[in-house]
Amino acid sequence: MNYEFCTRTDPGLARENNEDSVTFDEPNRLGILADGMGGYNAGEIASGMATTFIKSELGRWLAQAGRHASAKEVRRAMEICVDNANRSIFNAANSNPQYSGMGTTLVVGVFQDGRLLLGHIGDSRCYRLRGGELAQITKDHSLLQEQMDAGLITPEQAAVSTNKNLVTRALGVEDAVLLEVNEHKVEPGDIYVMCSDGLSDMVDDEGIARVLAGEAALEEKAVQLVDAANANGGRDNISVLLAQADSGAKKKGLISRLLGK
Repeated sequence: MNYEFCTRTDPGLARENNEDSVTFDEPNRLGILADGMGGYNAGEIASGMATTFIKSELGRWLAQAGRHASAKEVRRAMEICVDNANRSIFNAANSNPQYSGMGTTLVVGVFQDGRLLLGHIGDSRCYRLRGGELAQITKDHSLLQEQMDAGLITPEQAAVSTNKNLVTRALGVEDAVLLEVNEHKVEPGDIYVMCSDGLSDMVDDEGIARVLAGEAALEEKAVQLVDAANANGGRDNISVLLAQADSGAKKKGLISRLLGK
């Protein structure tokens, strides 16, 4: 399986600074997105520390372990790297009064041929488009999600709630945090979207699916998603990471036909 990655981040229309951070390591098929929180630009520090640390540490491990590492080994490596990043952010917050209370959400994905190991903390999300159908494959760690799970509010009520930004889990806020990791089967043609809530709060699932199902190149789709969030108000920073899976055999077959083989 081959993977194409691209990212796009934008401060939106209401914020002066961008506290999101998003990056990928294409050779090691690693994608990371974080949405920071905290005053005095501390959210920007937290999200940047998270993506930089995890890309460096997990990327190094993946380069050494190779693509044939088991799901259990990858999961453990993800947990260790995230735990180390959490402690770094927590210690920085406690040693600098300006950074007190800072933290960040996190989505981290390791793509291994036909498998995705996906970890997340907080309310940044990952969606998958497959066969024209969009599915949210992460579940928010948020007060709203807990209220919906308990049957206290409906999804329609949650969509207009004033409690949208209350997360129940964040990286760097306490000395330990639980990374939720799930394994997903990847099929050729799948498109995965990691995003901050600046996208998911501004563009509904139908709007996201419409962009992803279009004919534009992957990078243009990332631009279109950010533009759609801004067109709907852009009330927060907007970040997206797109990863598209493509069967290597399909490309090889095309080249063979062109060469008459």
